[in-house]
Amino acid sequence: MRVTTGLTLLLVLGSAACTDATSPTRLTRAPSASQSAVGDHPEPITVISRNMYIGADVDLVISALISPNPADDLPALLESIRVLQRTDFPARVNALADEIAHARPQVVGLQEVEDVSIDLRGIGFPTQIELHFLPMIQAALAERGMNYVVAAKVLNTVDAPFPGLTVIDNEVLLVDANRVTVAPNVIARAFAANIGPVAPGIVLRRSFLQVDADIDGTAVTIATTHTEPFGPPQLRAAQVAELVRSIGSARRAIMVGDFNDDPTSLMHSVATAAGFVDVWSALNPGDPGLTCCQLADLSNAQSVLARRIDYVFERGMGDPLKGKIELVGEEPGDRVAGPLYPVWPSDHAGVVAKFHPVTPAMD
Repeated sequence: MRVTTGLTLLLVLGSAACTDATSPTRLTRAPSASQSAVGDHPEPITVISRNMYIGADVDLVISALISPNPADDLPALLESIRVLQRTDFPARVNALADEIAHARPQVVGLQEVEDVSIDLRGIGFPTQIELHFLPMIQAALAERGMNYVVAAKVLNTVDAPFPGLTVIDNEVLLVDANRVTVAPNVIARAFAANIGPVAPGIVLRRSFLQVDADIDGTAVTIATTHTEPFGPPQLRAAQVAELVRSIGSARRAIMVGDFNDDPTSLMHSVATAAGFVDVWSALNPGDPGLTCCQLADLSNAQSVLARRIDYVFERGMGDPLKGKIELVGEEPGDRVAGPLYPVWPSDHAGVVAKFHPVTPAMD
């Protein structure tokens, strides 16, 4: 999702009253588990954070709906649908699956996992689209011999601003079922601090997922989130504060996600004050690690990423921290064929972090 300046200002003014419950090394195809093991040492713990991107600038639609002029609503919707068709999620999902298959992570945190249902025949437009991101990415992974299952899922919003249009936004935590065991105490929760309704059929609500996992004998608490891009910095800081409180005193913890804020932000300070290390800053000092954002229609031939807002944070994974962290999907060669031009896998880059495992005997 992209931030529209006017909308952001509006939400900053109103959010206080609204609450609700330089180029890193490229990844190469990873070896199999047996090939990864060296002697008695287990393979590294690898996680990915990936914003899948709905495929259109939905903020334009939200802005139109909020504006007092109803005449701009339908044109904004139709333009967003045209962009959605050009960005071609069925092609992009294969690029996203290739990223995961190459990195072979145990854990995948996914944001903007959408269910899009569009049927505008009732209002005179012969347009029908059905996209369901989660089964599509799981099927693409299965085609590559990967068995990733849903460890946790949370529904953020069900938006239905026009007849014949429904967009359901989810966050999902996938794990490799052959290498990860997840304890039953899964947390899937909307943040207490949320903006809420902003227009008929449009609600801004964000959530987080948290699981306790055993990864090759190492106990790790894993969390993923997609904090609110709208509203003041204090809102995102409050959401991350809630997340770190939920994680509590867990000895080893990893947070991944689209945090929608910069490394100098209050949100970032909240995470580090809770003992979390920004893995990119720790392992790639001086590298900006830009993750956001390509053009909304994904048509730019060269990357225009200008901010780092997607993170992996860790606590207790080693002192000093050993491993590596890389970007995926950010180079022109990562684009895939679309109906009109090559498209990026997402408007974000993905972040892949690999940790050398902590000795299980220390538990």
